[in-house]
Amino acid sequence: MPSLRPFSKHAPALGAALVALVFFAVPVAFAQDAPVAPASQPPIQQQMTPQEFKAAGLDKLSADELARLNAWLGRTIDTQSAKAAALAKDKVVRENRGFLSFGSDEPIVAHLPGEFRGFARNRVYNLDNGQVWQQVGDEELPGVRLTNPEVRINPSVIGNTWYMKVGHYNTRARVQRIK
Repeated sequence: MPSLRPFSKHAPALGAALVALVFFAVPVAFAQDAPVAPASQPPIQQQMTPQEFKAAGLDKLSADELARLNAWLGRTIDTQSAKAAALAKDKVVRENRGFLSFGSDEPIVAHLPGEFRGFARNRVYNLDNGQVWQQVGDEELPGVRLTNPEVRINPSVIGNTWYMKVGHYNTRARVQRIK
């Protein structure tokens, strides 16, 4: 599993959000398709009331047919749970990249809508992907004017520091994701 590098004040909140997502959102995501249950799920006849079991026509199944149905339900629930967990993890990684690196060295590539007039400490950059970054370093790029430039934000090799590069300029500004 990739290492999670903490990000100052957001780490506890993001950790809690991840736990909440895994325990609450994953079961809800597939509630319409199949009930989410642990792998050692009780047989269907124990999960339903006798009236529900009979109304569904399951009382007409032989013991072998009922065993096969329970085995199929168990496999389906395990498969759907694994898919839901993978989707939830991918969503958390995608939406929270920048707050945490998730062990990836891939850059975040987006565009800066409007005009870019160089770097300046504490300047806020609203990207077209919905992320908001603030410059925390003293780097400058004076005299630059670009319209809707591409930005690349790369994580540092060690720690949870991020660097933004704009357009074809080599100057990188130290930034921090704030939204």
